[in-house]
Amino acid sequence: MIQSGENWAKECNRKGPLAGIPVSLKDTTGVAGWDSAIGYSAWVGKPLQKDSTLVRLLRDAGAVPYVKTNVPITLMSGETWSDLFGRTTNPHKKTHSPGGSTGGEAALLAFGGSRIGVGTDVAGSVRIPAHFSGVYSIKASVGRFPRTGNTTSIAGQEGVPAVYSPMARTLGDLETFWKAICLVMPWRDFDTKQPLKWGVMWDDGTRDSFVVALLGQTSNPPSPYEGLKIGAQLLVADGGRTAMKPFRSGESNDAGVAQVLRMLSLPRWAKRLYVCARTWPVVAQREDYRRRWFEMLQKEQLDFVLTVPNPLPAIPHNGMKDGCKALGYTLLFNLLDYTAGVLPVTHVDAVKDKLSDFKPRSTIEKDTFKLYDSVAMDGLPIGVQVVGKRLEEEKVLAGMKIVEQLLMEDGKAYGLFNA
Repeated sequence: MIQSGENWAKECNRKGPLAGIPVSLKDTTGVAGWDSAIGYSAWVGKPLQKDSTLVRLLRDAGAVPYVKTNVPITLMSGETWSDLFGRTTNPHKKTHSPGGSTGGEAALLAFGGSRIGVGTDVAGSVRIPAHFSGVYSIKASVGRFPRTGNTTSIAGQEGVPAVYSPMARTLGDLETFWKAICLVMPWRDFDTKQPLKWGVMWDDGTRDSFVVALLGQTSNPPSPYEGLKIGAQLLVADGGRTAMKPFRSGESNDAGVAQVLRMLSLPRWAKRLYVCARTWPVVAQREDYRRRWFEMLQKEQLDFVLTVPNPLPAIPHNGMKDGCKALGYTLLFNLLDYTAGVLPVTHVDAVKDKLSDFKPRSTIEKDTFKLYDSVAMDGLPIGVQVVGKRLEEEKVLAGMKIVEQLLMEDGKAYGLFNA
């Protein structure tokens, strides 16, 4: 949309908080006159008739949409490729993925082709790409950004609602966007001078044990693995039929998504029975699970939970066939509807990060770490995830600032990718 973007820039609101700032958009975002094909060839040549609510907010703030970025077909993968638009590669290593489903956005930001972008997240779709590509993002809670007028592959799926969320090349840019485009409530600066308590989530529960470290003590919250199982059931409650419906004969699917769908390869009558019998009870499980997590955070008086966005750095292409099982660190916080931010902190070191005498303790761990190779991954970004409660975007951004400031004071500030 670059040529159109140049024309839009001439007419932008020059008094807005984002006056004249180019903003890149995930292909799901509805822009009048342009397709939102999201990898489906059947949706090409069907331009939207009007801007989505989010794009109208961006234009009101003076921002200039100028490009739409690549996604995986179905939007359900941690990689980014389709027959329609090809494969997006990681700027740090073109042999590896930039993540997904907002992978095109993350790659563009990491490479310096954009400073501020917009993506979506239903199981880690802005946080995994931020981690894989070395950029910044905050997954919003439901309602902080509008979804109306945008495209999705799983329309009507509300068990784990997708949320629109910003991504940026720097933490300062991320804050600028949040202050300019914010729905539901005005932006509220958070005071970091008050005492803050951090927990550390070392394990997503797919191994033998799980604890959260609390300043030298331990607490046992509801297992993230339980949350992963609840969230996975809700995301594919229709057996994947909605996401697969637009496929044309011969159109390729992501290897990880295809594997998940094979696990759901029940007869049609059985799928219908499963959906009718299971969806509402699983929603009830979700609500009880949310209650238990909230009570744990209140009891321990935790302000933040610090954890990884994924067990691995950026995976090699086609790695989601095995890596699709390792979404416990991101899907958990979609299920809880907690705010979760990701910021890059360091890079893989071929020597320091070599695994020796590693013995996987579960099938999921075994399949995941097939992909790990410190030599092949040398130089790839590594991020951390800062998690707060629902609608605590301002507080999470403040927590991310604390992490970044401590790294700078220790002489370990993250260096952005330079082409």
